[in-house]
Amino acid sequence: MSSTVSGTTPERFKQAFRNHPAGVVVVSVDAGRGPTGFTATSLTSLSLEPPLVSFAIGTGTSAWPHVERAASLVVNFLAAGQEDVAIRFATSGIDRFAAPTRWFRHPAGDPVLDGTAGWLRADVERTVLAGDHRIVVARVAEARLDERGVPLVFHAGRYHTLPNGPALSHVRKNGTTA
Repeated sequence: MSSTVSGTTPERFKQAFRNHPAGVVVVSVDAGRGPTGFTATSLTSLSLEPPLVSFAIGTGTSAWPHVERAASLVVNFLAAGQEDVAIRFATSGIDRFAAPTRWFRHPAGDPVLDGTAGWLRADVERTVLAGDHRIVVARVAEARLDERGVPLVFHAGRYHTLPNGPALSHVRKNGTTA
């Protein structure tokens, strides 16, 4: 059943995006006050040349002052079975990097989570004001991926795992994929 309402409310807006599946990442930074991070589903690839990504962060979050001062960051792609990590990094008022979080420092100093499906280390290029959030644009300097990794996905207010198997695509008659 679908319904259309003229205008929207914050709850209706959130409901629309609960119905849109999204990959789950943890953005981690250390701007000189120790590691911090947060769970995000807003990661987007922006450009191949140069390799740019973006994500949104609320300006009222505890992580925002750290991200605002950070010169670089790590986007950690969460894997199947890491729902506990996603929940921990979405919880306010705790040390998200305390045990049982497994992590290490990249040679450049950035905090990186262990056991993820991969990660991107990126340099912050700019931030853009967008309502009660900031859009952070970052240039990817390094990428590590576990080709066997199965991603964690958020949909309808819950975490899900995609079936582990080859990606399916539609093959056109000329042999290209759609």
